[in-house]
Amino acid sequence: MISYLKRYARNFDYPLFFVYLALCFFGLIMIYSASMGWAVLNYGWDPDHFFNKQKTNLLLCIPVFFITAFFPYKHYKNKVMMQLMLLVMFTLLFLVHIIGVGGESGSQSWIDLGFNIQPSEIAKLVIVLYFAGIFAKKSENGTLDKLNESVGPPLIVLFFVFVSIMMETDVGNTMIISFVAISVIAASGIKFKSFSKIIGLIGIVIVAGLFAIYMLKDALLTDRRRGRLEAFFNPFDYEQGFGYQIVNGYIAIGSGGLTGLGLGNSNQKYGYLPEPHTDFIMAIIAEELGLIGVLIVLCGLFFIVFKAISIALSTKDSQARMIAAGIGSIIGFQTFINLGGMLGIIPLTGVPLPFISYGGTSIIILSAALGILMNVSMFVKHEKNRQ
Repeated sequence: MISYLKRYARNFDYPLFFVYLALCFFGLIMIYSASMGWAVLNYGWDPDHFFNKQKTNLLLCIPVFFITAFFPYKHYKNKVMMQLMLLVMFTLLFLVHIIGVGGESGSQSWIDLGFNIQPSEIAKLVIVLYFAGIFAKKSENGTLDKLNESVGPPLIVLFFVFVSIMMETDVGNTMIISFVAISVIAASGIKFKSFSKIIGLIGIVIVAGLFAIYMLKDALLTDRRRGRLEAFFNPFDYEQGFGYQIVNGYIAIGSGGLTGLGLGNSNQKYGYLPEPHTDFIMAIIAEELGLIGVLIVLCGLFFIVFKAISIALSTKDSQARMIAAGIGSIIGFQTFINLGGMLGIIPLTGVPLPFISYGGTSIIILSAALGILMNVSMFVKHEKNRQ
């Protein structure tokens, strides 16, 4: 046991761990700064209400990180493990439509068990692990490029996940899961011709899912979502309505300049920018810490994505490669969708900024994902040291 721990400690990826910790604690500080006025003015709560809840989330995250970091990633392709992951995921995705609760956006995306669970966040990681396990097995038995033997079950799973999350009208996480699935398949080592066919099949799955949603559009496309879509094209025409959040986000970003107004000195967080501690927290960072603060956060997130890609490229193990690529794509795509919505590049979807935004399920699942990436990194280092 001691030799086992020594081996892991010797291969532990300290830069990855410290960047992860730095982002989490920086996010905690910014959540306190961004939410203190919102908690008092809108709810009559203590100014440290959201800070304390996120602090509790972080106390759960660290053990989760280490548990997944020291759990061998190869076990995720075990048949029983994959079945268990799918069972948990689909059970939660089913329950959210029955007993789910929603937020101000109108999305029924959470299950209240005394604490909120967001099944779509769990689905992102399960899709990575399931797809990596399935395609790794196909690679081992030589059927990776035989589409009739390798594609069916994963695409069926992806279809039902896609439809379920779209029925919550959680467009952001639906987009992330679709891109992540493609990234994992691209990293599987499959031939380009076969990969192109799979992309076509995934396109059919997405179109079929969108058609199913279209048939229910009157129930799912609420006035709020129509308004958000209209505000995306010209938010200033709707600055007192659905464009209000985007416009005030622009004001916060513009006010910060290069160095910002100073930590805690944001004006927009005092009732002007709705829910400033969630998906628009980067606007508060820009206002208080300026472009320099924004670049520090982006460098941290870029480091994790770059690290994941580097790990994927440095291993010959197909499952390790796909897991690393999938986890890197979760963080990369989620960052893009969050910042894209804030900047008006894409419509708002309510996706949190990884490790920074307030949210329990998101940061716990991302911590589990980083722990798994750490385990893959340690395996890759161990294999290199043996050569």
